[in-house]
Amino acid sequence: MKVILLQDVNKVGRKGEMVEAADAYARNVLIRRKLAVEATGKAINDLKLKKANDEKIAEENLETAKALKEKLDKSSVVVKAKTGEGDRLFGSISGKEIAEAAKEQLGIEIDRRKIVVENPIKTIGTMSVIVKLHPQVRAELGVKVEKL
Repeated sequence: MKVILLQDVNKVGRKGEMVEAADAYARNVLIRRKLAVEATGKAINDLKLKKANDEKIAEENLETAKALKEKLDKSSVVVKAKTGEGDRLFGSISGKEIAEAAKEQLGIEIDRRKIVVENPIKTIGTMSVIVKLHPQVRAELGVKVEKL
């Protein structure tokens, strides 16, 4: 029996795939647990429409990320922190502080988990950090650290 999976099923297939399963397994396990639906003409058509819609949304997200990349590559933020001897910071600048500065100064809301700080920022100066906007798009944001 051909079924369309509604969720990922271990050793059977991924969500949205049309797979061949034994009649008893399909009826008693997959369909009963709402892991799959029978592959009728309507279900196949719905699957095609959903895939087309998902592709359109993914393309729009990619375009949005590219536009935001253009803006971030040209921008920088200023983060102020307390310093000790030799202009060394107490602690380090985290992604959370950079995200808050970007929201205040640029008006752009960035998830702190998407900011990649490769080496801890522990001194005053200008650095750049990577912002993961999309699996295919990464932007560089300048960070200037100043004394408080």
